[in-house]
Amino acid sequence: MSIDTLKDRLPDYARDLKLNLSSLAAESLLSPQQKAGSFVAAALAANHAPTTQAVVGAFAAELSPEALNAAKVAAALMAMNNIYYRFVHLVHAADYKTLPAKLRMTAMAKPGVDKVDFELWSLVVSAVNGCGMCLEAHEKVCREAGLSAEQIQAAVRIAATVHAVARTLGAEEALAVPLAQAA
Repeated sequence: MSIDTLKDRLPDYARDLKLNLSSLAAESLLSPQQKAGSFVAAALAANHAPTTQAVVGAFAAELSPEALNAAKVAAALMAMNNIYYRFVHLVHAADYKTLPAKLRMTAMAKPGVDKVDFELWSLVVSAVNGCGMCLEAHEKVCREAGLSAEQIQAAVRIAATVHAVARTLGAEEALAVPLAQAA
């Protein structure tokens, strides 16, 4: 499925999402790899098969095999880390902040792409998953590596739009199933 097919599947009330997909696909603030990896990582985090298939189909060709793998690694590790660190952040018990996470995340040390790109994709996934602690950490690293606020915002706009597309299509799919069949 292509991005155009994905846009065609969106209902009329989601016209703004269609327009945002188009404009973000043409986003020029990010490098082609940063943009494509942001789309892929966001789609994987959004967890909606048709959206993921369309986005990966549209953007995988713009990524080397190593970069595609790194976007997948960012989505996988942040799925774990975002839950853990959101817990640490929201519980407010000081002792959790001093305990080691004891979660393997060695792939973050050598993700197969420039560190800033991997950090950007980790930020994208953290935005989808809503982990403030991870957002702050990855945003800081991205800024220290030279990305501007506008570049980071562009990646988060991709995350927001891809997530909204996935949620909207998922809701439409749920509404299409007769209630008796869903039970």
